[in-house]
Amino acid sequence: MNKKTILRSTLLAALLVSASMATAHEIKNITGFKTPESVITGKDGRVYVSEIGEFNKDGDGQISVIDADAKVSVFASGMDDPKGLAFIGKDLYVADKVRILKITPDGKWTVLAAKEAFPETPQFLNDLVADKKGNLYVSDSGDMTTGGAIYKVDSAGKVKLITSTKQDDRIQAPNGLLLEGKDHLLEVDFATGELYRVNIASGALTKIAEGFGGGDGLVRAKDGQLYISDFKGGKVYKADFQGHVELIKEGYQQSADIVLSADGKSLIVPEMKTGTVIWLHLH
Repeated sequence: MNKKTILRSTLLAALLVSASMATAHEIKNITGFKTPESVITGKDGRVYVSEIGEFNKDGDGQISVIDADAKVSVFASGMDDPKGLAFIGKDLYVADKVRILKITPDGKWTVLAAKEAFPETPQFLNDLVADKKGNLYVSDSGDMTTGGAIYKVDSAGKVKLITSTKQDDRIQAPNGLLLEGKDHLLEVDFATGELYRVNIASGALTKIAEGFGGGDGLVRAKDGQLYISDFKGGKVYKADFQGHVELIKEGYQQSADIVLSADGKSLIVPEMKTGTVIWLHLH
């Protein structure tokens, strides 16, 4: 084989690798956010963004909203370290440091569950998801290496433990949550990068996949595929329930809690370190 043939073969191989990785591309970026952690789409198509501000500086956190024309405005303010978001009806719920807040459509908020409502004082309330009965599920990521837990919060603010590091040491720093039917949650762990199915009633775990670095956001697309962001690695992955994992985007610095766009064609990715919210089109 001559040098030209070798060169062509090497170039072709590189192009094939690039093509296999090019399964998503950015179509829109909006900058200027203050440590954006989580995003959620409303029924009207607007995108709500939790902005932590400065970590552990109480009162400087807020929720902003992006309208159809990409205009950004503040929806609610005066929070501590707001992260995970979930809608129940017209009300938006927020995991805010060590408490759960309820925000009405006028942007006014109240405390649904204070830290005293939890069986043990939470350390780092993180992701939030709601079921059809009006219950919330929230992850406490502990110290981000261990000591985490997953809780259920009912509409009256009563908190029940589902599982924790003490019950199962595979639960280290649970982060992204996703409902799977009526009886299970999916959970990706920030410390281990592993994805589990969690039985809500018993807390029993079933491992699905691994290799997600600092697992953060977790969503399911309309075709059933799962998408998971790796905060520490600045990556976004695609996975299925057979344990297959595919890297679809890399190069971010801190890809946090993702959501599917209203039309289902893009992932919306808050890039925390750069203060950017990114629309990542799925092919």
